[in-house]
Amino acid sequence: MRTTIDIPETLIQEAMRVTKSPTKTELIKIALHNIIQKNKIESLKNYKGKVDIDIDLNSIRNRDEYFS
Repeated sequence: MRTTIDIPETLIQEAMRVTKSPTKTELIKIALHNIIQKNKIESLKNYKGKVDIDIDLNSIRNRDEYFS
């Protein structure tokens, strides 16, 4: 999809340098991917303490003892 947007050149140049992106198109793809990933992580953080799973971490950590 083609879209025309006005982005300050200094912002583009710094972002390309930091991400080592070879093209502006690749830079935008990286930026969009990062935004999506960040938001998904934030959504998952909302579940912290709300999901009750019955897992005994001690038994998981010592699982090698069971297979020896």
